[in-house]
Order: sequence, then structure tokens, then C-alpha cells
Amino acid sequence: MTAIIETGGKQYRVSEGDVIFVEKLGAEADETVTFDKVLAIVDGENATFGAPTVAGAAVTGKVVKNGKGKKIYVYKMRPKKGYRRKTGHRQPYTKVQIESITA
Repeated sequence: MTAIIETGGKQYRVSEGDVIFVEKLGAEADETVTFDKVLAIVDGENATFGAPTVAGAAVTGKVVKNGKGKKIYVYKMRPKKGYRRKTGHRQPYTKVQIESITA
């Protein structure tokens, strides 16, 4: 069984047992999270598509850890003006293991 969920403004295709990295959620490690925005469910030959979401469907997962991604450097420069700025950014994420899909 496969589902398409939406969280953090992005869409993910998940199955039971998958591990996904999503935008940071307000949950600590070993907590259970429920994704209610299920856009589609595919079970073998049967497919259910929502308009915009599938009613009564949910995907539950367990938070493995919260962390930060790799550092991205942002460099701004204006030629011939002596203006240079270098900053870094690390995007926070939540690692979630999908436990069950209910339709």
C-alpha cells in the first residue's frame, strides 16, 4: 500500500517502513505523528484520489530524530563597491519512519 501525503508544503510518496526527511515538526524523538493530508492511496490495482484529500485516511509515523541539514553558504557581492557578505544556513528537518497507512 502506497500513499501520497503533504507536509511542510511538499508532497511525499510513502509506504509502510519508509524513512523520510520532512520539514521540522513540533515533535520530539520517539513520538508518534499523524499526517491527515493524504492526497492519494494506491493499494495494488485499486487507487483512491482525493479532491483535495482522501476522507478518513491517515498516515502514522514515528519520529526518529530532529536534526539540521548540511550547511549552505550564501555569498552576496556588488562588484567594484567593496560590498561582500558571507552567511551560512542549515535547514532543520525531522526524520520520520512510516508505521501504518489507514484508508
